[in-house]
Amino acid sequence: MQSRWVYQLGVLHAALDRLDELHEQWLEARDSLPATAKPGTAAFDDALAEHHAESWSYLDDWATHGKALREINSAARTARSPLAPVPAPAPVRRSAALK
Repeated sequence: MQSRWVYQLGVLHAALDRLDELHEQWLEARDSLPATAKPGTAAFDDALAEHHAESWSYLDDWATHGKALREINSAARTARSPLAPVPAPAPVRRSAALK
């Protein structure tokens, strides 16, 4: 286990929470636009650009720290776990001739 993983997971969790909030705000902003505001119009594109601008730093957090998830997964796959059961030996089969 790397000590930085705790920090990185915290950053990723906070960034994901904030991205979820920003997405909800975007949906509300999009729905409040006039019916004439379609993609390609200034009103729509400006609102979307503002949403993207607010999201970039949190996406950057994911680009920077997201590799920790791969590292944790790799470490978990190769580590022996004290919680993993020890495989039981296969039951001995007796042939019908021995009965």
